[in-house]
Amino acid sequence: MTEPTVYQFHVTRLNGDEVSLSEYQNKVLLIVNTASECGFTPQLDTLELLKQAYSESDFEILAFPSNDFGAQEPLEGEAIAEFCSINHGTTYTVFDKIHVKGDEAHPLYKFLSDKKLNGRVNASPRWN
Repeated sequence: MTEPTVYQFHVTRLNGDEVSLSEYQNKVLLIVNTASECGFTPQLDTLELLKQAYSESDFEILAFPSNDFGAQEPLEGEAIAEFCSINHGTTYTVFDKIHVKGDEAHPLYKFLSDKKLNGRVNASPRWN
């Protein structure tokens, strides 16, 4: 039996294109939920420094904006891309806004946060 992985999921880019996470197979992934109006928004700069530090390796940052915590992500689509690029110089992939907790959570985040699904850990996001 094949162990479940994140590679089984599809996500949506900010431009609306759907992509399979299998495109990132055999890479080290940092999957993070973000928000443009969060006190932790400066982490976007730190994530970019991390991306640059490991640019020569098989490392990818996959950012998923979410409005699930204090309504701190009011932007949509290309406005998110513009905010990240202009204000934080992001070159890592920022995907379309999703839910990361609760009944409406994206299947990827349901998988990541439920040991019964991922076989490893229960770790629901507590904030952006």
